[in-house]
Amino acid sequence: MARYTGPKSKIARKFGEAIYGPDKVLSKKNYPPGQHGVNKRRKTSEYGIQLREKQKAKYTYGVLEKQFRNLFEKASRKKGITGEVLLQLLEARLDNVVFRLGIAPTRAAARQLVLHRHIVVNGKVVNIASYSVKPGEVIGVREKSKSLEVIADSLAGFNHSKYPWIEWDEATKSGKFLHLPERADIPENIKEQAIVELYSK
Repeated sequence: MARYTGPKSKIARKFGEAIYGPDKVLSKKNYPPGQHGVNKRRKTSEYGIQLREKQKAKYTYGVLEKQFRNLFEKASRKKGITGEVLLQLLEARLDNVVFRLGIAPTRAAARQLVLHRHIVVNGKVVNIASYSVKPGEVIGVREKSKSLEVIADSLAGFNHSKYPWIEWDEATKSGKFLHLPERADIPENIKEQAIVELYSK
């Protein structure tokens, strides 16, 4: 199985964070899953911490190992701090932008909308979740899909002002990708430098 489809609460408990959004199980069992999860574990090694951060980033953005490695190599070739550039590339993925715009409640739901051809970029249908959105491009909902319940429910009451790198137009149900986000504007609790150190070994 290429992509993880198991219990999301199990992954959230593994990292001790609600990486998929609000999690009822995590709020009740804030310790790792498994028979010995509630017991105090031995100190994690430096390598273990680095691997954990990479896994957390992969699960958070729903990216496979090969895709993640390719993004890292692309980030390492660009100007700037490699770890921050990596997060910017992940944020620019079409499924993530659809999620950030509030069109879908989760990244997994956003990926489904993209794959099922409900999303348009500059007016044209794009069904590739990993498509890299470029500054100035407009991401919207296909006309015949605007009445979908999942989209309407997700957009209801969504605060579009919390991400300064995207701009939402309520009238057209579309958002403009203004620029790549600064690290301070990316809310994910990921230690990207640890990932850089892991791949640099």
